[in-house]
Amino acid sequence: MRINIVGGSGYTGGELLRLALSHPDVEIQGASSESLAGKSIGRAHPNLRGITDLKFSKLDELEPADLVFLCLPHGTASARWDELLGLAPRIIDLSADFRLRDGRVYEKYYGREHPRPPLLDRFVYGLPELHRDAIREANWVACGGCNATATILGLYPLARAGLMDANAPVVEVKAGSSEAGRQASATSHHPERSGSVRAFAPTGHRHTAEIAQALGNGTPMPVHLTVTSVEMVRGAVATSHVFAGGDVTERDVWKIYREAYRGEPFMRLVKERRGPYRYPDPKLLAGTNFADVGFEVDADTGRIVVVSAIDNLMKGAAGQAFQCMNLMNGLHETTGLTFPGLHPL
Repeated sequence: MRINIVGGSGYTGGELLRLALSHPDVEIQGASSESLAGKSIGRAHPNLRGITDLKFSKLDELEPADLVFLCLPHGTASARWDELLGLAPRIIDLSADFRLRDGRVYEKYYGREHPRPPLLDRFVYGLPELHRDAIREANWVACGGCNATATILGLYPLARAGLMDANAPVVEVKAGSSEAGRQASATSHHPERSGSVRAFAPTGHRHTAEIAQALGNGTPMPVHLTVTSVEMVRGAVATSHVFAGGDVTERDVWKIYREAYRGEPFMRLVKERRGPYRYPDPKLLAGTNFADVGFEVDADTGRIVVVSAIDNLMKGAAGQAFQCMNLMNGLHETTGLTFPGLHPL
C-alpha cells in the first residue's frame, strides 16, 4: 500500500513516518515539506536517521498513491481540497477541518465559516472504538483531536449507559507541550512554559464541540471542558467528573466499562489498589497507541471521577490514523501498532 504524507516535517508527520517505516504493508511514496524539500527526513526527525534515505519533497511533486495522510494547519486542507483530492482515493485528515458535522458549530468554535460545508457529512470521525464499521467502509476519515480523544474514550461508556443524562460532565485535560506543534509561540516557548501549570482554555476549547458531538451520538451533549498546559512533552490526561447520583456503585461502573471495552485491542482499564501507577498515567503511554482508563466512585454523592490518558501524538493523532488506515484496507487494526511503551522513562 503506497502512502503520501502531506506535512511530514511536523511532530505528527514524524510519528506517521516512524510507524510507516516499520509497517509490513506500507510503502512511503512521498512526504512533503515546503521548507525542507530535498532534505533528508532525518533533518526534521533525528530519531529516523539511518533508517531510510527518503527525502522530503514539495507538495506539487507528490505522485498519486493509494492513501494520503494530511498533517496540515487547521483550515488548510478544506481550503486546498481540490488540489489534495488528486493525491489518493482514500484520505485521512489529522486536522480539525472535517471533524464536526455542523458547519454552524464549526464557525462558532473556529471563528470562520467552513469553506466546504457539503463535505462535512462525507467524513467519518476516526475513533475506531466508536465507529469501527463505518471506518472500514470509508474513503475519507477525520481523526479526532487529542484532548477530545482522551475525554471521549474516558466518558463514552458512561454516556452509552445513560449516566450523564441529568448533568453535564466537568472535564479538565492536562496537556503536554507537543500539542502546540513544532513551531514555537509566545506561550509554548520553553522559558515561558517551563515550570508552569497554565489553564490556557478555561472555557471554549475547540475540542469541546467534538466531545459533545461524539458523546451525544447525533444530539450534542453538554460538556464543561478546561485544558491546562503542564510540563511534559507527550501526553494528555483527562480528569472527568460525572454526577450520576448516589445509587451508583463501583461494581456498576466496572460492569459498564468492561462491557464497553471488552475485546478492544488498545483500551486498558487501570485501577489498582496499591503502587505509584494506580490510575492512568500518560508517562507510561509514550510512543504507544493505547488509551488507559480508570475511575473512582464517591460513595457519598455518586460522583464518578474518570481518569483517561493517551499519548497525544499517537492515540491522539498518528496512531489513531494508522489504526483507521488498517481498518480501511482490510488489515488487522493492530498491525504496526503493538509497541508496548517503555518503563522507566
